[in-house]
Amino acid sequence: MAPMKGKVETEIEIKAPAEKFYNIFKSRAHHVPNISPGSIQGVQVHEGDWKTHGSIKSWNYSVGDEVGVFKEKVEYNDENKSITLNGVEGDVFKYFKSFKPVYQFTQKDEGSIATLSIAYEKLNDNVAAPDKYVGLMVNIVKDLDAHFIKA
Repeated sequence: MAPMKGKVETEIEIKAPAEKFYNIFKSRAHHVPNISPGSIQGVQVHEGDWKTHGSIKSWNYSVGDEVGVFKEKVEYNDENKSITLNGVEGDVFKYFKSFKPVYQFTQKDEGSIATLSIAYEKLNDNVAAPDKYVGLMVNIVKDLDAHFIKA
């Protein structure tokens, strides 16, 4: 029997500085739909604002044939340059009891490393691990990287 709780994670190398990625998620998330329109169609603030810890935003995303909304309460960690999206409601909760994507950016001598993960708990055994959503995160980061390099 597959475990109900788990974490899926991937690491990708990116060319732009870690700081740029962290800052766009931290204070300019409203630019993400323009930069990655294939993955993110919109983002709205429900409580708080674009840059306050604990603010609640909802994201309109598409992954494969699936179109959905994900509402999250954000946590920022300036030291680790990590952004945790604590899922509060949305389409993923048809399958998951808890859903927590984390973007973390680490500066290297040349470029950066993005560590993208989702900690989750499934509602039942038939639910697949959320690999496709990590794929969505990868696509967003790659789009941002391409944008930062040509900017």
